[in-house]
Amino acid sequence: MEESDAAEGVAVQLIDGEGEFAAEGAERFMAAAGVAGCGLSYAVVAIMGPQSSGKSTLLNQLFGTNFREMDAFRGRSQTTKGIWIARCVGVEPCTVVLDLEGTDGRERGEDDTAFEKQSSLFALAISDIVLINMWCHDIGREQAANKPLLKTVFQVMMRLFSPRKTTLLFVIRDKTRTPLEHLEPVLREDIQKIWNSVAKPEAHKDTPISEFFNVQVTALSSFEEKEDQFREQVQQLRQRFSNSIAPGGLAGDRRGVVPASGFLFSSQQIWKVIRENKDLDLPAHKVMVATVRCDEIANEKFGCITTDTEWLDVESAVQSGPVPGFGKKLGNIVDVHLQEYDKEAIYFDEAVRKGKREHLESRILNLVQPAFQKMLTHLRMKALEKFKTGLNSSLESGKGFAVSARDNTECSLKDFEQGCADAIIKQANWDCSKMLEKVRRDIEDHALSIRESKLSELTTHAKEKLRKALAEPVESLFDAADQTTWQSIRNVYKRETEAILPEFLKTLCGFEMEYGPAEEMVSKLRDYARSVVESKAKDESSKVLIHMKERFTTVFSHDKDSIPRVWTGKEDVRAIAKEARSAALKLLSVMAAIRWDDEPDSIESILTSTLLEGSVVSKIAHAASADPLASTTWEEIPPKYTMITPSQCKSLWKQFKSETEFTITQAVSTQQAHRRGNSKLPPPWAIVAIAILGFNEIMVLLRNPIYLFLLFVGYLMFKALAVQLDVSREFQNGVVPGIISVSAKLLPTIQNLVNNVAAEQQAEHQHPHPHPHPQAADPPQPQMQPPPLLLSPRSPMSELRRLHMPSSPRKVASPVPSSSSSSSAVSSPRHTGEDQKPRPGVGGAENPSTVADSIV
Repeated sequence: MEESDAAEGVAVQLIDGEGEFAAEGAERFMAAAGVAGCGLSYAVVAIMGPQSSGKSTLLNQLFGTNFREMDAFRGRSQTTKGIWIARCVGVEPCTVVLDLEGTDGRERGEDDTAFEKQSSLFALAISDIVLINMWCHDIGREQAANKPLLKTVFQVMMRLFSPRKTTLLFVIRDKTRTPLEHLEPVLREDIQKIWNSVAKPEAHKDTPISEFFNVQVTALSSFEEKEDQFREQVQQLRQRFSNSIAPGGLAGDRRGVVPASGFLFSSQQIWKVIRENKDLDLPAHKVMVATVRCDEIANEKFGCITTDTEWLDVESAVQSGPVPGFGKKLGNIVDVHLQEYDKEAIYFDEAVRKGKREHLESRILNLVQPAFQKMLTHLRMKALEKFKTGLNSSLESGKGFAVSARDNTECSLKDFEQGCADAIIKQANWDCSKMLEKVRRDIEDHALSIRESKLSELTTHAKEKLRKALAEPVESLFDAADQTTWQSIRNVYKRETEAILPEFLKTLCGFEMEYGPAEEMVSKLRDYARSVVESKAKDESSKVLIHMKERFTTVFSHDKDSIPRVWTGKEDVRAIAKEARSAALKLLSVMAAIRWDDEPDSIESILTSTLLEGSVVSKIAHAASADPLASTTWEEIPPKYTMITPSQCKSLWKQFKSETEFTITQAVSTQQAHRRGNSKLPPPWAIVAIAILGFNEIMVLLRNPIYLFLLFVGYLMFKALAVQLDVSREFQNGVVPGIISVSAKLLPTIQNLVNNVAAEQQAEHQHPHPHPHPQAADPPQPQMQPPPLLLSPRSPMSELRRLHMPSSPRKVASPVPSSSSSSSAVSSPRHTGEDQKPRPGVGGAENPSTVADSIV
């Protein structure tokens, strides 16, 4: 149905003749007529009366509607079936008119009473004004048609629980000449009699009719006989319906009125209850209608907020980060939809309306709470990040950790609380204390982790300083180990710990630590320093044999002025060796155990008495009785401070002696070689004896120089052969093997020497001297002699042998000056021997031991 039709008063059937509620048509009517949006500014008018009494005609003339009217030319019959509805034209406020089926109709027969009561009850339940159309000639008559109608009205009124006060407007039709002032008392008297005769509940037995009805009476002339006068009176009556809901108007009693948006639903539910012949509890019905309608409105508004673009934008924005003004924006969105709910549900039952509003608000808050929690999560992360940044900045600026952590914690928590205040919406009473505690725990956990990290970093730095301050000095002290070594180590330990640990303790003040934990950390560092010393001591003790040999070599090979010794034969090798071994033994006693106190011990005396002093026989006898070194611990030293056990000392000393024997042997051999080298000339007495006993031979040599020359040539030949054969090396393996080896190589060596002399002579004849005067020739260049070979006393014999091996013969490239054949023959073996022998200046008559000693 179009709105224009409704505005013109087109009637729509609300309940058909069979008693079925036409909900679909009624919904179209309500939408087209615009009744639903009127709130409480509307009135409902119903008309009741006998069949064919002109009810539809009166409504059409009074309200401008187009209810169907009876055609008088077709006879009197039922025109209106069921209940019809229409909107008044030109009447304010909005007025809805119900045209009820007439009573006492012959068409329904016996069913007329049942439907009459149901329709009357329906009209009284939903209407503000009820027009009772009655004929003027029925007033005062006992069996008039209005009497059953009034009984029906009053009887059904008793079925309404605490009904509202309804206006009963009696319209007297076809008024006669009798004035209304005389007709009205009679009518009221009849009404009172009928009210008194109706059975009423015990609670309303003495209740006057004025408590239920506002009775008013009006009269109209006959429409057929006095139409103009009828229309004039109708227009006067129409004026009474203008502003009918105002106080004092026809519909002034508005108790329990249903808002226009719920009118159709309320009417349908009331008709359902009436049709089921149940007692109609209007207050309960009012609550039910309010519940249903408020639910519908709440669901509608909840659906609106779920599709609200502003809310969707806020929800999307908060997923990626904090939204400034989150609480204000979200509160405004919630406010808008709750206000729309209030605007539509304001006319329904207050308790129901408030309950449904609270439920709607709860649903909306549940909808937006995840976004709020997300916002709090962002604020939590922001506060934690702010704390991290601020703490790092404060620590970098040199501020104490405890003060930095405290200040930044307060600042971060304050920012979080401000963010929470900005994020909370006014409609919600959300508690942020749990999230605040989470933020506090996050900050505390991070601060604790940073604190542990900083303490660990400080501890590591202090340990590194202690290690650098102790490791190298301790190692240096062990290199020069003596009786004061451990005292020096203790002094270094004390000095460095007293310099580093107080500084560390001062740094801990910035953490505001308690005395106990701080002292415990310092104690651990002190223990670490001890462990560094002990670890370095154990490392050096593992190399004690090397240190002992170095100490022995230093003392044995150098004098008191640290000048290398030259073994001339005057030195007491045995005393020097004993002194060197004693120094090595003292070093062993120093490294045998860790000494953290000044308590004396007997390690050195035990080692000296057992390993250094006494003869071998006495040591064997002493070992058979009771060996103090046959143990794994020292008496005065705890096992944890023992680095070298007594049994290990004994084993090390044995190995040390075996590895230093060669050095001592070399020294002795060097002395012997030096003595032999310095005793080439015979003693003076031997010279005098030779001179006396060999006087005749000497005189023969002096008288015949040729003998002397031949003797000199023979000496040269013998020297050349000795050098060429390397006699000293051959006799190192024994006398017999030496004789055999020299005999086997004697003939080839002689042939080699002769061949060399012949080759040099041939070369001289083939290349004559270019200078005409031999005196003008360039003198022969002196041959460069290799520097003397220096070897340490610890050089192995293989090296000595390699250096004394004869090399392959070389040809002399430089020309030889012209001389006699004998001088050429003599010079060639000399040069050949020098090429083959790597060391010059050693006589061919020296024995092998003399050569080895001279090298050392």
